[in-house]
Amino acid sequence: MTESAKRSLRAGLRWTSLRLRLVVVFALVALVAAASASGIAYWLNREAVLTRTQGAALDDFRRQMQETAAALPTRPTKDDLQRAAGKMASSGPGYSVLLVAERERGKPIVGYSDLDTFTRADVPDSLQEQVARKQPLTSSNEHEYHLFWQRTSIAGTPYLVAGTRIIGGGPTGYMLKSLDQERQDLNSLAWSLGIATALALVGSALLAQAAATTVLRPVQRLGDAARKLGEGKLDTRLVVSGTDELADLSRTFNRTASSLEKKVADMSAREEASRRFVADMSHELRTPLTAITAVAEVLEDEADTLDPMIAPAVHLVVSETRRLNDLVENLMEVTRFDAGTARLVLDDVDVADQVTACIDARAWLDAVHLDAERGMMARLDPRRLDVILANLIGNALKHGGSPVGVRVRTEGEELLIEVRDHGPGIPEDVLPHVFDRFYKASASRPRSEGSGLGLSIAMENAHIHGGDISAANSPDGGAVFTLRLPRDAERIVRNDEPGADAPGEDGAT
Repeated sequence: MTESAKRSLRAGLRWTSLRLRLVVVFALVALVAAASASGIAYWLNREAVLTRTQGAALDDFRRQMQETAAALPTRPTKDDLQRAAGKMASSGPGYSVLLVAERERGKPIVGYSDLDTFTRADVPDSLQEQVARKQPLTSSNEHEYHLFWQRTSIAGTPYLVAGTRIIGGGPTGYMLKSLDQERQDLNSLAWSLGIATALALVGSALLAQAAATTVLRPVQRLGDAARKLGEGKLDTRLVVSGTDELADLSRTFNRTASSLEKKVADMSAREEASRRFVADMSHELRTPLTAITAVAEVLEDEADTLDPMIAPAVHLVVSETRRLNDLVENLMEVTRFDAGTARLVLDDVDVADQVTACIDARAWLDAVHLDAERGMMARLDPRRLDVILANLIGNALKHGGSPVGVRVRTEGEELLIEVRDHGPGIPEDVLPHVFDRFYKASASRPRSEGSGLGLSIAMENAHIHGGDISAANSPDGGAVFTLRLPRDAERIVRNDEPGADAPGEDGAT
């Protein structure tokens, strides 16, 4: 499975993904619509089926009561009731009949069409009371007795129970109609509607998936393209087809990417031209500077024999020539870092010896206190380490004041070198900028004669080792610069591209 497919799968499985939300929304809408339609259809069919069956049974029962039960004598016998009930049941649409009359006052007799199917105990008391109650005659009610019905359940089976009484002293009749067949038909309908709802839900999910795929595939391609653009692949473009909103968005992305690529290319070209100009200028300045430096050194040696009015000018020329020479060397060093041509030349060094050599070479032994154990080995570029130490210690001596303390220790696989001065410290607004190129905190510290590149070059040399430099103020006063380097920078060299600089090629500050 490709990485893009894995990302798509993970995106589809996330609860917050647009694809899942589309599927869920489609499914919920389909479920609500299908369930509502199925519920309405079931209710309408149920009412239609029950009303049809109930109406047919009640009409036939009323007719049978009028034709058969009304023809019985006023004081019928039990046999008369049995024959009439059997006749009514056999003529009716599948219901049982129960007839009740009085042989004498207070002595009822009952006739059954089927004693095993329907007895007087099966008739609800509330229904018997309604049937037996004489209704008052009014202009809107012309009959004393009416036909009443009720749906009930006997032993788990639904039934329709109805009853009425013959006006004028005739028998009371009850009928019992089973609704089990209608229940089975309605259950079958419910199952059918449930299956239809489930199929609608599945269909909506598939439709949502198809719609989500159609909508989200361009969005996913746009996301992948934006990710590549963010990774620096500025030639990334989208294939545009169609005229919808997503197509317009893709065209906008392509125009934006083209504009960005052009601007980055222009900026890179200008940066490269600027870097080449600085490199060429620095290189061209080295030859005349070498000659000027040589002449300045000769003049410095003869300064004591010169006219006292000329000697100060000679010393000024010598000082500024050296400063210009340092600036050119720094510019060439910065150019190498910007061009990516700076490389490490590693060697196993005793860190204490290296720091001592740096201090001794610059005659700082009296102004610097070193706290380092001998035998602490590290695999580093000794020349670049010397550049870092020279800039940090020199900066502390110039701006912080002596004594300057240098402490060397290890933390795991890291080498830590702390350079601390006893000056006024670094203002809080200056701390974020101390490693910026050409930055000078002239308002808070004495005027510097440096180029403003020393700490920047020190940071670049730390980075090329895979390390870092931090600046802070000590609670006891003074500034503290902490250099962190890996004790073995071999992995940095292995990760570098081929073509490392030869030893001694880079200029030192």
